[in-house]
Amino acid sequence: MSDYTISRISPTDRRGQRQLTELLTAEGIRKDGSLDYTCGMFDDDYNLIATGSCFGNTLRCMAVSSSHQGEGLMNEIVSHLMDVQYARGNMHLFLYTKCSSAKFFGDLGFYEIVRIPDQIVFMENRRSGFADYLKKLEKDHIPAAGSHGAETHSADGSSPSCGSDASPRTAALVMNANPFTLGHQYLAERAAAENDILHLFIVSEDASLVPFSVRKRLVLEGTAHLHNIIYHESGPYIISSATFPSYFQKDEAAVNESHAMLDLTVFTQIARTLGIGRRYVGEEPNSQVTGIYNRIMSEKLPENGIECVIVPRREFGGQAISASTVRQALKDGDWDLLARLVPETTLRYFKSEEAEPVISRIRAAGDVVHY
Repeated sequence: MSDYTISRISPTDRRGQRQLTELLTAEGIRKDGSLDYTCGMFDDDYNLIATGSCFGNTLRCMAVSSSHQGEGLMNEIVSHLMDVQYARGNMHLFLYTKCSSAKFFGDLGFYEIVRIPDQIVFMENRRSGFADYLKKLEKDHIPAAGSHGAETHSADGSSPSCGSDASPRTAALVMNANPFTLGHQYLAERAAAENDILHLFIVSEDASLVPFSVRKRLVLEGTAHLHNIIYHESGPYIISSATFPSYFQKDEAAVNESHAMLDLTVFTQIARTLGIGRRYVGEEPNSQVTGIYNRIMSEKLPENGIECVIVPRREFGGQAISASTVRQALKDGDWDLLARLVPETTLRYFKSEEAEPVISRIRAAGDVVHY
């Protein structure tokens, strides 16, 4: 144990924040924009020599000054951050690290979930955490025999069929639904119509303007007429773009590519467990981020035996319907536009008193279009 002290670096601590940025930069790490706790280890002259941060139940932005490496300081930083997390009630912890550092964190009790060679390793502090998640997915409720296809039709008008000698056509759809729009509904209807079983994963991280509890409710209500859907909360393994770590990548393009690769590596294992042969995604002509994501998905999924189906977006007034446009309508109080962009179930929620805190949050946000 060193004689150095560890203390929190407040967002208002200008000297501490300056030293933090300098240390991270020197160690080839960009300061992550998503941090809710940062600590620093200081020498006798109050110079920052090691640091680490948290966001939610993840450990992030950990670094030790090159002049103090080999002194075991990272062990103390990680131990401190884990104590902070346990005090918060977060017992299941995750971290992202460079491939070269994975063994070090393995010695501290973290286990590899997936890795992207030469880029990033995703780890957790439970030996069987991801395996247990996959087992839970297998146990989730399966639609009753005969229900899939009973009220569903494929694109050519024929009914999907999974006879006794054929495996059911099984697809997946991942959505954040911030909030649930007619575009989301159209995508779910298309995927449900063309397959016997649709696994719909709702991103459960609470990093969106619309809380997860509301997003989940609106997805369930807006797809209640489809009878071959199995719903899943994404849990901590399907990572949203809002919480994906950006601090190892040199620029935003590299961030987006790493996020897509990590997500697809995790999803491939989920697909193997559930027998998923297709993944549906909505086309996003106006988003460079989604464009990169869809490109990588269309390249990598087929390599793993999974068809990637990119569905043209439903439009209104010549423009693709998007959650961003819906949030802007809520921010502007444009109820006429909103009624044309969302299902009745979503509209009814936002017109209720229950939605007032969520609408207030959206109106108080600066940029709701790219959030």
